[in-house]
Amino acid sequence: MGKRQFGTIIQIGDVLVSEDVVLEYFACDYPVCKGCCCIIGDSGAPLEEEELEPIEREYPLYAPLMREEGRRTVDEKGFFEIDRDGDIVTPLVPGSEECAFCHFEGENCFCAMERLFLAGKTSFRKPVSCWLYPIRVTPLTGGGKALNVDRQAICKEAFEKGRREGIRVYQFLREPLIYLFGEEFYSALSAAAMRLIASS
Repeated sequence: MGKRQFGTIIQIGDVLVSEDVVLEYFACDYPVCKGCCCIIGDSGAPLEEEELEPIEREYPLYAPLMREEGRRTVDEKGFFEIDRDGDIVTPLVPGSEECAFCHFEGENCFCAMERLFLAGKTSFRKPVSCWLYPIRVTPLTGGGKALNVDRQAICKEAFEKGRREGIRVYQFLREPLIYLFGEEFYSALSAAAMRLIASS
């Protein structure tokens, strides 16, 4: 089948899913990137309004894992900032592209929130936009949402690793997709993916 001029859109309820979510390959290659998505970018990670309360509530627990620069940033800016597009995002350390909530182990960068969550010491894992990356969720007029793949040069190795290992974006992100949209959504997406892959 020749390349389609326009990409296929999968609609599940009020969610529109770009074909790239099911056709593109992706698998984080952390030993290569060392968590650079937390320290490279034009703005912080997008935040949902309902995430602000748990981030602030559990801050005393994960703050000790953050760098001094990160804690100072939170003291000065608060737990979020508004980027140039008017979106609520995590604060960046002034003069850098580093998220204030970073935790470093040598050259390796992790999310301080997630480190404590995985240790069973907090209930909030991390912003869902980070968990879902490279999928970006865009609100639509009327209350729906659109899911698209964000391609950044810093994740070049992750796209290559996914292709080598045969892991699609939606498969790699199964857990956060179910967390955000539910089991039925993911089952419908998987069925649609199988049909689309077979026809491409």
